[in-house]
Amino acid sequence: MNIRYSHSKEIDRASLQGLFLSVEWDSGNYPEKLQEAIRNSHRVISAWDGDKLIGLINALSDGVMTAYFPYLLVRPEYQKLGIGKRLVDIILEEYKDYARKVLIAYDNAIDFYQKCGFEVGQGRLPMIITYLRT
Repeated sequence: MNIRYSHSKEIDRASLQGLFLSVEWDSGNYPEKLQEAIRNSHRVISAWDGDKLIGLINALSDGVMTAYFPYLLVRPEYQKLGIGKRLVDIILEEYKDYARKVLIAYDNAIDFYQKCGFEVGQGRLPMIITYLRT
């Protein structure tokens, strides 16, 4: 398997939708908004197996001090092959001089993120409002 990593934000809707729906993320049901969100991200790193999008991480940032990583996903059949870890390593290197690197981890991914160097924020809870309209 020859995985290629890209920094391009230009990813077609069908590829994005397929990736997001493969991990059952609701964002995949809004392909136009999803594509725009990726284009508007500060940074995007994607993983490809040939012409198949198999993984992605993105960052939103103030450009100086703080970077947020809202998406990290890898197609289920490619998980546990080091692709997610490689995506995290690449993006953390790009933001190495930032004071804060923030993400919200689902319970089943906490161990993974801790292996990547993240810590559970003691005394902090994520607060979210989610509402999508077409």
